[in-house]
Amino acid sequence: MNNNKILIELDIPLIEHSYDLFIPINKKIGTIKTLVENGLTELTDKAYIAKESTNFYSKETGQIYDINQTVRDTDLKNGSRIILI
Repeated sequence: MNNNKILIELDIPLIEHSYDLFIPINKKIGTIKTLVENGLTELTDKAYIAKESTNFYSKETGQIYDINQTVRDTDLKNGSRIILI
């Protein structure tokens, strides 16, 4: 069993869509946010524009995830639900 990724549910209210994503636990939240936003921009034909001010939030607690922390250093685990706002 490979334990270097977790499966999360990412909700993006701006485009009214959610995605299930595998994210690596050894990468920083900021790196993952950048990759996700770049992918969303491409996937939505530039309907989604990446912004510096967006953050990942816990859907359960409202906690903002620090972009300088690695995923493994947060409370994220398989099945976590987060929001990109």
